Amino acid sequence: MLKVRVIPTLLYRDGGLVKGTSFDSWRPVGSAMQSIRVYNLREVDELVLVDITATREQRDPDFDAIDGLADYCFMPLTVGGGVRSVAHVRRLLQVGADKVALGTAAVENPTLIREIADRFGSQCVVVSIDAKRVGDGHRVFTHSGTQATELTVGEFARKVEQMGAGEILVTSIERDGTMTGYDLDLIREVSDAVSIPVIAGGGAGSYEHMLAAIKDGGASAVAAAAMFHFTQHTPREAKQFLASHGVPVRL
Repeated sequence: MLKVRVIPTLLYRDGGLVKGTSFDSWRPVGSAMQSIRVYNLREVDELVLVDITATREQRDPDFDAIDGLADYCFMPLTVGGGVRSVAHVRRLLQVGADKVALGTAAVENPTLIREIADRFGSQCVVVSIDAKRVGDGHRVFTHSGTQATELTVGEFARKVEQMGAGEILVTSIERDGTMTGYDLDLIREVSDAVSIPVIAGGGAGSYEHMLAAIKDGGASAVAAAAMFHFTQHTPREAKQFLASHGVPVRL
């Protein structure tokens, strides 16, 4: 059985880290370099680093910044934000990223998923799905949660798997930053639709929330930001808690 991963998420804007609620009300939470050094000491499974304004501002990824940060990152690093081409992916991998996260680009140009998977392997393609509840289901949103689409989460998840995505990071926009728990219905909707790993995001506030995402939502990994920024919870303690409840983790 694959080990369940605990993945801190770092949201990057204008040179520093920020954290908000429901993809809004952003506040500074320190430097990316400082956080990476701390997570190195805590031996986390992976890190996700996302530039939250690159796509809306139609900017390329900040390759120089990623290059500098990756030099000090001793764990697998997934980088997202502004990734729109195979050339962007090639450059990110060259400067130290291990995987790339596609969000808006995966919706606007799904064939890019296939192109990246064919060039570099499915294992480096993470599709990031930001979703809100609409009616009795969930819809996909783009541009950092600001633009609605007509895509249902389940159908889009199946599509990106068919195009070659290696895993999916699904985030509840409403739950983001609230620390009230993941949207288990959303996670289950995605995990039931695909056979590739699903990373749960948006809403983690306790180790029990992470356990529920895995046991009830079917997630293969759990991502968290506010929980690690604003509480005393740590990734290692999270894994110890999960292990005590029969979840296979890397300790």
